[in-house]
Amino acid sequence: MNALPRPLLGWPLLPLPDEHGRLQWPGLEASVRELVRVVLSTRPGEQLMRPDFGAGVELLLHEPDTLATRRSIRDCVHESLERWERRILIDRVDVREVEGQPGHLRVEIAYRLARNGAAAQMALTVQLEG
Repeated sequence: MNALPRPLLGWPLLPLPDEHGRLQWPGLEASVRELVRVVLSTRPGEQLMRPDFGAGVELLLHEPDTLATRRSIRDCVHESLERWERRILIDRVDVREVEGQPGHLRVEIAYRLARNGAAAQMALTVQLEG
């Protein structure tokens, strides 16, 4: 007997059981990293039921590469993560130029998981157009 192909998405977008009937939920670290990524890549107003959700970093990408722009990006990242990801304690957010790539900035985020104090870091590179 041939098994039917598994659908690509479950409804309501939940994980499907594996061949042993177990659901594969992400661990705390992976879940936090994913939400941090989602917060930083979402524009406020983009989500239907949460119009304030997101960081809005892309609104600053048309600005010139100045200390004021870097400070605005840092503050935007810090404030949005404090608001939307309560499972972390932010140690620092640094915004630095990428050597040899004018107009590119590296945003480095150091945080600890609030539940157990485990340290973690994330980074992303953005390109300013101004």
